[in-house]
Amino acid sequence: MPTQAIASSTETGKLPVMHLKRYWHKSVLKRNNEIKPDAFTDEWTLDITLLNALGLGLEPTIQYIYLENPSFEKFEDWILQVTGEPESEKIVRFNPLFTNDSIAENSITQNDNVLSNEDWDFWQQNGYVIIRNAVTRENCDETIEALCDHINIKRHDPATWYNNHPAKQGIMVQLFQHPALEQNRNAFKIRKAFEEIWNRIDIWVNTDRVGFNPPVTQSYPFQGPRLHWDSSIKPPMPLGTQGLLYLADTAENQGAFTLVPGFQNRIEDWLKGLPLGADPRKQDLYTLGAKPIAANAGDFIIWHHALPHGSSPNTSSLPRFVQYINYEPAGKQESDIWL
Repeated sequence: MPTQAIASSTETGKLPVMHLKRYWHKSVLKRNNEIKPDAFTDEWTLDITLLNALGLGLEPTIQYIYLENPSFEKFEDWILQVTGEPESEKIVRFNPLFTNDSIAENSITQNDNVLSNEDWDFWQQNGYVIIRNAVTRENCDETIEALCDHINIKRHDPATWYNNHPAKQGIMVQLFQHPALEQNRNAFKIRKAFEEIWNRIDIWVNTDRVGFNPPVTQSYPFQGPRLHWDSSIKPPMPLGTQGLLYLADTAENQGAFTLVPGFQNRIEDWLKGLPLGADPRKQDLYTLGAKPIAANAGDFIIWHHALPHGSSPNTSSLPRFVQYINYEPAGKQESDIWL
């Protein structure tokens, strides 16, 4: 493929956001097969941080570029339509990643710690922690209402739960922008817990989806996802986090979030013990000790990305409602080899 001159990260358009034009340029060139799909993988974390700063979901952004093949001006117009004007505070934090103007203060304070000593011990041993009452029940109910309105269902009417809707993707619901979602993303306990785990304050919240997992029926089998990883598992795995907010009380049999506790401490030995040539992602991960996590509305689960995780069949009479939220730093390490 011919060499392409890619826009500089410092080039901007009508939006004063660095790296945006470069991100658009790379994406369009990949879409048109003018550069390799795996080109610029070393910029992946910067690309994600850009979307986080703008409040854009990764999937709808990629989908828009690949379906519309927009000009840069049209791409900026789409961003304004989806999220409105970028928050100046976020752009002031983001742009210096590409200049030498300032260096962000990374140290955290020890005031108002969310994680107790017991929480830290549990995290080290099990690779996950539950932040109780991270969000109020009122906020959770507002979020459920927004979710239900978005896919045209009624929370307490089972006859509506299985309606087809284009925003449904399995148990995932393609709802990214809403004041209720943003309110939860900015919850003090959630952000502070991530700051403590990362031991730094220059972290960015992602713009992710919500989830709706109704009870299984004869005509509606378990939709998954089953246990999996969302990142490379090539050792040594650097720190990576993921998070999920329960929007309603969730019992173990209610499609509860499921993981393998403590696997971050034994994944390397497990990989070494696999037969030569075996694909670790095709093993029966449930034999590793999968555990469904019951918790209440407003409880937030953070887990280490080395843990196999997924949903579970909902054999109760009530749906599971969740919101996915994660905070990570712009310079988060990524493995250069996918395993």
